[in-house]
Amino acid sequence: MKPFLLLSTRADDRAAAEEHAAFVRFGGLTPDLLHRVRLEAEPLPDLDLDRYSGVFIGGSPFNSSDPEDLKSAVQRRVEAELAGLLDEIVDRDFPFLGACYGVGTLGVHQGAVIDSTFGEPVSSVSITLSEAGRADPLLAGIPPRFDAFVGHKEACRSLPDHVTLLASSPTCPVQMFRVKQNLYATQFHPELDVPGIVLRIKTYRNAGYFPPDDTEHVVAGVQDAEVNVPPRILANFVRRYGA
Repeated sequence: MKPFLLLSTRADDRAAAEEHAAFVRFGGLTPDLLHRVRLEAEPLPDLDLDRYSGVFIGGSPFNSSDPEDLKSAVQRRVEAELAGLLDEIVDRDFPFLGACYGVGTLGVHQGAVIDSTFGEPVSSVSITLSEAGRADPLLAGIPPRFDAFVGHKEACRSLPDHVTLLASSPTCPVQMFRVKQNLYATQFHPELDVPGIVLRIKTYRNAGYFPPDDTEHVVAGVQDAEVNVPPRILANFVRRYGA
């Protein structure tokens, strides 16, 4: 099997390491089969996509919809590099799965409206598959309703006609979509279990997702969540494209 590629933008070393480990574990991979590039730390190297089975993008502290003058130089560089890479990925319909930040990056690239209208607090929410989602091969074996972890300041408000809506939640109409046949983005986090989201809560307690003094309350709100379906999407992606 060719390795997969994870594009990361997390500056916190522990969060970045845990994200990589989660994609490895839930994808059913070994560490050597998931190469990682930390875009916040270094420019995107020249990539030969033919060396990879598929590309993942993890979550990010960046918000695609932030005004340009409020974005850091690093964020502007990362967005420009991802846009160039997505040109090739979309043109080739190359296997791609973006988790959370994937909605912002792939969504903007495809002309979706990304803004703060449907941001969701850190929590577990109920996801419902659309008719297209129930028929999509990546979601084979996924129940029509399941719980998933979310926590995002921006989301997709509307999709262009050529993009297929796969899943929604009551507070966020676009939780998953597909471009062409092999490019996917989720607003929820398919790589997070309870320990994973607790680490994210503590790591980003000062990032504006909630008042820092509410950290323990937010942790308590997810501690008993039964979130076990979303990781199957990562396993499905690896099985489908890693053969």
